[in-house]
Amino acid sequence: MATRTDFGPPDYREMLPPVIKANYGKWLYHERPQPGVLKHVAESGDALYTVRVGSERLLSTDKVRELCDLAEKYCGGYLRFTSRHNIEFLVSDANLLAPLLGELKARGLPVGGTGHSITNIVHTQGWVHCHTPATDASGVVKAVMDELFDYFGTMDLPAYCRISLACCLNMCGAVHCSDIAILGIHRKPPQINHDIVKAKCEIPNVIAACPTGAIRPDPARKSLTVNEDRCMYCGNCYTMCPGMPVADSAGDGVSIWVGGKVSNTRGGPAFSRLVIPYLPNTPPRWPETVAAVKNIVEVWAKHARKHERMGEWIERIGWERFFELSGIPFAEQLIDDFTTAPETYRTTAAFKW
Repeated sequence: MATRTDFGPPDYREMLPPVIKANYGKWLYHERPQPGVLKHVAESGDALYTVRVGSERLLSTDKVRELCDLAEKYCGGYLRFTSRHNIEFLVSDANLLAPLLGELKARGLPVGGTGHSITNIVHTQGWVHCHTPATDASGVVKAVMDELFDYFGTMDLPAYCRISLACCLNMCGAVHCSDIAILGIHRKPPQINHDIVKAKCEIPNVIAACPTGAIRPDPARKSLTVNEDRCMYCGNCYTMCPGMPVADSAGDGVSIWVGGKVSNTRGGPAFSRLVIPYLPNTPPRWPETVAAVKNIVEVWAKHARKHERMGEWIERIGWERFFELSGIPFAEQLIDDFTTAPETYRTTAAFKW
């Protein structure tokens, strides 16, 4: 007999709603009755309604309790969180669907994010927690989503639009494969505090952490030196050593990337590509970043064909036409000069002008 332990995640089958357990592997089809609602129908005739609600990434305990109370009232206690920070209520009784939607509306909880819409923006920690961000995460996402909120609750766009944010180019927010990616960038090399480096840092580990080999020992100071021409401002060195901070209030900012996707439909997965190399950090509402993202969404929505993702539309019309339609100036930083990734290797996410 197998021994039960507390190691690893629990068996997912223990947490499935009864209707899913009873019809596991026997679902016939699904449809979208309205924005934010999915209906899955099984061979037995059972139906499961999924109600998707937009949510913050950082939730208070009071908010979690409110959501759990709704799940107990309408869903037998079953709900789930998606990878994009949405909440999905799993309703097995069709008679409870309308009352749930009514209460969600009364509580100001937005329903949407399904079909041809902008779903919730996945993002990293930002200033609230991370030690290497070049911009905030929650603040930028809040400002952008406030402006694009109407696209969350409708399905009027040509296709899905996935927007993601990473607060530095280590990109733990997976922005490298998003329709629109907001990426925080540092523009200055780390400022070395030699006293801290000598006192607290393991120099071999710091050197090994640099992906471009820009860090070398400085024996005279028993410290380190940085080759600024090779530095890519990633902040890995600061992760290893608190004496090498890379954040800079004047130099840090935001870049915008477009055209990526994870799905295998039509052209397959694709990397996002840089189109705006720098926008300033202007909290609390980041108006330049918000305007840039909204402009790209609206230009794509106006000119793309049905079911055509952002990158597919750009590949069809050409990058020159994209810059013309969007009014984005072409900058020298957009030219691919990454010499170790020839086109034959197909390892570059940049485009050839």
